[in-house]
Amino acid sequence: MRIFHRSVPLLALALSACMTAPKPQVPVVPSTATGPFAHLPVASIAPVPDDWWRLYEDQQLDELVARSLSANADLRVAYANLDVARASLRQAQAARLPVATIESGLTIDNSASQPSAASVSASDWDIAATASWDIDLFGRLRSGALAASADAEAQQAASDAVKVAVVADTVQGYLELCAFTQAIGEAKAIAAAQDHAVALVREQLAAGEVSPLEVSQAATLAASTRATIAPFEAQRMGALYRIATLQGRPPAEARSYTLACTTAPRLQTAPVGDGAALLLRRPDIREAERKLAAAAARVGVARADLYPRVNLGGALGLLTGGFDAVASPLVSWAFPNQAPARAKIAQARASEQAALAGWDVAVLKALREVETALADYDAQVRRNRLLADATREAQAYARRSAARVRLGDAAGLLQVDAERTLASARLDKAQGDLALAKAEVALFRALGGGWRTEPAPR
Repeated sequence: MRIFHRSVPLLALALSACMTAPKPQVPVVPSTATGPFAHLPVASIAPVPDDWWRLYEDQQLDELVARSLSANADLRVAYANLDVARASLRQAQAARLPVATIESGLTIDNSASQPSAASVSASDWDIAATASWDIDLFGRLRSGALAASADAEAQQAASDAVKVAVVADTVQGYLELCAFTQAIGEAKAIAAAQDHAVALVREQLAAGEVSPLEVSQAATLAASTRATIAPFEAQRMGALYRIATLQGRPPAEARSYTLACTTAPRLQTAPVGDGAALLLRRPDIREAERKLAAAAARVGVARADLYPRVNLGGALGLLTGGFDAVASPLVSWAFPNQAPARAKIAQARASEQAALAGWDVAVLKALREVETALADYDAQVRRNRLLADATREAQAYARRSAARVRLGDAAGLLQVDAERTLASARLDKAQGDLALAKAEVALFRALGGGWRTEPAPR
């Protein structure tokens, strides 16, 4: 106990120098990043809901997303990593508490040293409880717990980012499935009409009204249209395979799916919001900010190595047949050679600067992705409207040319050319619908999908 009393001045000096964990640098967002995005007529300024896919109002899509969120393999990996991070946080928090250990042992005494019982051996059963406590005067354990907490929150944000990707991929797979199904139907209908046109031209050839040139042109157009069907069918199966794997199922199971979808669902407006709201919504930005906080806390861990480490220890129990108790502080300090500790501080500060730069990169990337996705969405909306106009005009062209040919007022080549124009317009419109649907999904993915999960408890 005298050792403890002699250590009181040292402990008082240490308490007076008690340090707090350093605060992370507050990242500054450029003023140009907090305002609204480019004003475009196709997007309304409104918050993005967490379940943004429900804006399509498609029950089948809702069920696909629910199954993907419940069984996706990438999400299982993310959840396991989150469990690891939370367990590390609990370990770091528990390290700040006293640790008690119960020890026991059986020893055999030397019978030769006992003249009265020279032929009988004796044994002692010892049992004791030991306790130790790192009083953490300089914030090493406190900073470590803060770093572990920030790591857990960063992993939570990373899990949210995986959710955004899984939902976006599922929605895009479903939209592609619908669009390619529609394209197959359009191509088959056009091919059937063109086969009928070929038959009519051949009848005209037999009547001497047209030449073989017109027959060859009509047959070429029909064959070219039929050739587009097979790639559409392959792309449709690819979309089904993607949906199956997103649900954690083998791709072969997709061949038995009965998803009834002949037209891709459409949004009326796309909610966007502003830059300030984006910074709170995107998981990658929240992850970068939490990584910065963890790096700042680790500076405090490294700085604490410059100062003494004080551990209070004690033991209480039955030892060698008698009751005994002992308590003493243990002070360890790497001095005067503190070069290794200062090198660790320099490493921690460099890591903090790297995390700060990473946050800047995440912000700039997020803003670029949203502006790019919004511009692409606006362009696809305007392009799709023009493609719809072109399809209507092509239908009128085909209808009027067919009437003129029937009346004998025009050559059969005019009708063949009109059919070719209509086929091209319809297929372009189907491709335009798919491009617009992909642009919608890309915009929601860039906006972060609205995912916002409460941080892990500290």
